[in-house]
Amino acid sequence: MNKEDVLRQIAEEILNCKKCPLWQHRNKAVPGEGNANAEIMFIGEAPGYHEDIQGRPFVGAAGKLLTQLITSLGLKREDVYITNVVKCRPPNNRDPRPDEIAACSPYLDKQMKVISPRIIVTLGRHSTLYLFSKAGIDISGISQVRGRLFNLTLNDFNVIVIPTYHPAAALYNPRLRDALERDFKFIKKVLTGEYWEEKKKTVTLEEFF
Repeated sequence: MNKEDVLRQIAEEILNCKKCPLWQHRNKAVPGEGNANAEIMFIGEAPGYHEDIQGRPFVGAAGKLLTQLITSLGLKREDVYITNVVKCRPPNNRDPRPDEIAACSPYLDKQMKVISPRIIVTLGRHSTLYLFSKAGIDISGISQVRGRLFNLTLNDFNVIVIPTYHPAAALYNPRLRDALERDFKFIKKVLTGEYWEEKKKTVTLEEFF
């Protein structure tokens, strides 16, 4: 079975899932979409109103901003994979609860393993906290780690994780939007290899001992 078939199988499980009470409120579950062989994967928190109606991730105003940011990387949405930690919309767009994340996250774990991206960009607090906790690292919040590169071991694979703010948070806050755009400039440097070239030039003697 190829990657596309496995992802379709996971999506089918998600569409029929009743592991937590969120299924009672949804119009459509939102498994995720994109390239099964994506080099970069974006993980948000949970679907919103428009996502719940269409069954697709990041299709509202925050999705429009994310699409612009992906374009700034020299990529299209079809080149990447986009999903959320929680696949059904919490009522009134409230934050997903720990029990909902616990019930739903195994689907994300399977998706990450199948796609095996080189880079994961976490969008917002919940996806960031989830991945760091999975790697056995306690963090206090998104601001502590955003815009930086981390090599994390998630189950049995290693991946570069770059946390940033959720596009929805940046829509009405110019300061967060500026930070989000800076973070995507950094992501582009990592993608293109410019980051690694700069790192080689700034290596210090202490790093050899």
